[in-house]
Amino acid sequence: MITKVLIANRGEIAVRIARACADHGVRCVAVYADADSDALHVRMADEAWALHGQRPADTYLDIYKLLAIARQSGADAVHPGYGFLSERADFARAVLDAGLAWIGPRPETIEALGDKVAARRIAQKVGAPLVAGTPGPVQDAAEVLAFAHAHGLPIAIKAAFGGGGRGLKIAWRMDEVAELYESAVREAVTAFGRGECFIEQFLHEPRHIEAQVLADTHGNVVVVGTRDCSLQRRNQKLVEEAPAPFLSDAQREQVHTAARAICAEAGYTSAGTVEFLLSQSGQLSFLEVNTRLQVEHPVTEETTGIDLVREQLRVADGLPLSIRETPPVRGHSIEFRINAEDPGRGYLPTPGRIEVFDAPSGPGVRVDSGVAAGSTVPGTFDSLMAKLVVTGATRAEALQRARRALREFRIEGVASVLPFHRAVLEEADFTNGEALRVHTRWIETAFAQRIALAPRPDPLVEEPLLRTFVEIDGRRLPLALPRALLAAGVGAPHAGPAEAPAKDGSAGLGGVVAPISGALLAWQVADGASVQTGDVVAVMEAMKMETQVLAPRAGVLHHRVAVGRLAQAGELLGTLADGSGA
Repeated sequence: MITKVLIANRGEIAVRIARACADHGVRCVAVYADADSDALHVRMADEAWALHGQRPADTYLDIYKLLAIARQSGADAVHPGYGFLSERADFARAVLDAGLAWIGPRPETIEALGDKVAARRIAQKVGAPLVAGTPGPVQDAAEVLAFAHAHGLPIAIKAAFGGGGRGLKIAWRMDEVAELYESAVREAVTAFGRGECFIEQFLHEPRHIEAQVLADTHGNVVVVGTRDCSLQRRNQKLVEEAPAPFLSDAQREQVHTAARAICAEAGYTSAGTVEFLLSQSGQLSFLEVNTRLQVEHPVTEETTGIDLVREQLRVADGLPLSIRETPPVRGHSIEFRINAEDPGRGYLPTPGRIEVFDAPSGPGVRVDSGVAAGSTVPGTFDSLMAKLVVTGATRAEALQRARRALREFRIEGVASVLPFHRAVLEEADFTNGEALRVHTRWIETAFAQRIALAPRPDPLVEEPLLRTFVEIDGRRLPLALPRALLAAGVGAPHAGPAEAPAKDGSAGLGGVVAPISGALLAWQVADGASVQTGDVVAVMEAMKMETQVLAPRAGVLHHRVAVGRLAQAGELLGTLADGSGA
């Protein structure tokens, strides 16, 4: 039986798994990148070990480091959470080869379903509904264009080994196909280490419906329930609910039957999600299988009473599921993802330090958080800070309770999407009781409310007490020292930058200013070249999302920041000279 679980993840999901381990009576081990050395998941675990690095590739994606820590800490099982290595068959196989229990589906199942092309073939075999798509990954942008000409727009360019919206681009115009393909490949390589992409027809204004599945090693495959995740931006879900509302009995049965058949055919074990698109005309189409725990799993837990993480632990221990059939639904639950993004500035990521984090509580309110007041939200990882989950006896009651909970929620120091969530609850397309009129592109196309700009965070102020840690053979131990006793020049975990960018962006007047805090991924225009107002001159990456940098006026561009360097929001990336630039 499992006795100690290494949590190969960070943030909110690592905290969630740590709590499940405690409820299950097993110990857990956290790992952390440099920026996460004082993160909530590190403090919640029974012990924590350093990964010694800053970027995902050097930390949470480093299989060798993770297995070495598992060995040093005495862990006998690994839970990958979601994202990072959770859908990597090579990681699952390496864990099993090291003699550890893998809390997830078998490696061969991850390969069969995690490869989106192979998953389509399985869906076809069992008769699941499907739209047209390429038989395998495409080789270049020319193939993408050929598919678009043959089947029409819009098309979805999808990372074959991706998930969570990473490496997924929707092309609506022929002139954007090539660039979106290249962007999808870049995102896929960054997030998953592989850049292969395939193409599918994209249903216009569809809803996003999914089925939560649990399966054990005794042949039991159970669809736990459905969810609707249609409120998305940049293919990233923002609001999810269970059960999926306004489905006919026939549609719900089709979702359940297809999800169960796909997972049974693939020999699935552990928790997984089968996703579908539902068109305005009622056409269902299989989308993909996520061979892991989903971010939105709490809404299913709240409406069924099933602890999905503990079920994963049971399956990894060789035990049968605690249920044998779809449980009855008890009420309605809605989850609001609380991301560190500024909806007033086009949802730009806003890493920084959280000064205030006052979460709501009371009847029907659950908050799964990876942060607290004083936490730092790094720019190198996902923007998700917490999840607000509100449950009521009916959907109408859940919506009313959500309004109250969102009024109570207060976050200061970094921008958040709380203003967006409050605004959505005043939109009839989402709240009316007869039909759900939102769709996967509703935010970009129909949501017209203007949301006020969040204030730029102030420079961080040093604390009188230096809260730090020591590492002994890689294991983290907490340490606190009065700052006054430290010699001058000793670094502090929360020390602010020597020179903060101007809040109003004045540092970049006449030049190209970083719209976000993040890494400069690429210059799109050569040094010394002429640009016009609105030209895309560079691409930045923060929190796993690419953001285009536009020229504020015409001129000759001169680079000031090298590719790969981290820049603060408002920092001058390049200058724009008049005329020839001489």
